[in-house]
Amino acid sequence: MTIQPYSTALVTGASSGIGAATVRRLRELGLEVHAVARDKERLTKLAEETGCIVQAASVADLDAMGAIFKNHEIDILINNAGQSRTGNITNTTEEDIDGLVDINLRAVLQLTRLALPGMIARDRGHIVNITSIAGHYAFAGGNTVYHATKAGVHSLSQQLRCDLFGKNIRVTEVSPARVQTEVFGRLIGDMEEAQRRFFDEYDSLLPEDLANSIAFAISAPQRMNVSFMEVLPTMQVVGGLNFAKKTAKS
Repeated sequence: MTIQPYSTALVTGASSGIGAATVRRLRELGLEVHAVARDKERLTKLAEETGCIVQAASVADLDAMGAIFKNHEIDILINNAGQSRTGNITNTTEEDIDGLVDINLRAVLQLTRLALPGMIARDRGHIVNITSIAGHYAFAGGNTVYHATKAGVHSLSQQLRCDLFGKNIRVTEVSPARVQTEVFGRLIGDMEEAQRRFFDEYDSLLPEDLANSIAFAISAPQRMNVSFMEVLPTMQVVGGLNFAKKTAKS
């Protein structure tokens, strides 16, 4: 059984974490799912498990992405692919800035641009943007460029609803806090250390929690648009206020 009126979905960043969990969940719902990521080996294993369609390419490869939308009717676009870095704007590099903007923001804009003509012509569609609490809150230790790109996708999600006013195309932003994925291990270059530092003593979200959140949004009646979901671990809060003490010189 499919989720009326949808029958197909495209999930980016599908080889692991939230993306892979979302592929599994959407396949359970009966959707044809195109799984996009660079790691063909992982995608092939996921396809063997779920029956998803492998699209091994970077989201930054516009020729490859354009071919998908040219050859397939995609009802649901899940913009999940993303990258992060350590440090902040005071010690980042030109390459770090370009890499984060290319994957976290530019690719989301380009895929949305590619997806919308078909959705508009068919008068059905759903775009789901996975952002982060980093797009809404400032906190010490966060990567400045990452925060900025996620804030950009938040703004895009809001503006899209204005652009699509009067059409049967829904836009959902899902903004999670800490999720137990490989991203932390990649950041510090040590998966075991990341597990110890970030997860062993914390009850974090699991990728399946976000996949279920996405499933809820796309399964909602067509009259209902779940526009924004902020998903936090029960034991995690956001925000905070710091005040630096005067220095001797001041």
